[in-house]
Amino acid sequence: MMPNNTLFIDSAHSDDERRELLYQGQLFVYSPTPGTLALCKLAQEMLEEAFHPHHPTEAQYHYPVDEYAAILSKLKPAFIHHPRAKEAIQMLLTERGCDPDKTYFDVPRLRTSTAEGYLTTGIAFAFHPHRDTWYSAPMCQLNWWMPVYPIEADNGMAFHPYYWDHPVKNNSEVYNYQDWVKNSRFIASQQVGKDTRVQPTPQEEMQLDPQVRVVSPPGGVTVFSAAQMHSSIPNTTKRTRISIDFRTVHVEDVQNRHGAPNIDSRCTGTTMGDYLRISDLAHVPDALIQMYL
Repeated sequence: MMPNNTLFIDSAHSDDERRELLYQGQLFVYSPTPGTLALCKLAQEMLEEAFHPHHPTEAQYHYPVDEYAAILSKLKPAFIHHPRAKEAIQMLLTERGCDPDKTYFDVPRLRTSTAEGYLTTGIAFAFHPHRDTWYSAPMCQLNWWMPVYPIEADNGMAFHPYYWDHPVKNNSEVYNYQDWVKNSRFIASQQVGKDTRVQPTPQEEMQLDPQVRVVSPPGGVTVFSAAQMHSSIPNTTKRTRISIDFRTVHVEDVQNRHGAPNIDSRCTGTTMGDYLRISDLAHVPDALIQMYL
């Protein structure tokens, strides 16, 4: 691991302290809590109903790829909009010391990383090395990631700490979040075999080692800055990796434009309108959204 990177396990840092360390490239990992387990339980219930009688981590071996993608295209939005999902996130963020009146979150995404290259596009996109800040995320965004079922080192997610302070030649200028939502997000299930949607990618050969792989139990949460370089690990196991992620911002950091350094992101648009306040699910004030457009 690079000298400027530390992995904090079940740290007692306050939210203010944690955010500052995350903006410096550190990583935080937490054991499961009632809130994270409630979110995983909801996902498990919905997955197991959708793929019955097959276990969700093995279902890819029982469906033609088009049928599998069609199931996910219905399941994933249903999970995103389920009221229990928001309730669980409100619970788990409060458990982690986030201020309910100052912290905003976006809806949780259910991710699937299939084994043996079964489906790596569209609805089950396998993410190349990237920063979320290439995708119109603000520099103060923090990402929260957890497995739904047990994972292994060879089917999770990797961080590439060398690039915390090393810019990468990329084409993030092609990406505008508002355009993506209008033209590309809702055709994900149609992208089977080849994903034709324009997305930011590295434009140079990358040095992916050393890399950090966190293997946590279901409901164990990894928290990292949107500026962290990370990627989906090519799944060489026999099971589909299923995970949940969502993002947060702190309204004072939004207002003060405080966050991680921007060393190579040139996208336009903003995801700021997606976040909901923990306390009452209110959106970020429009004046603050306009600052980022």
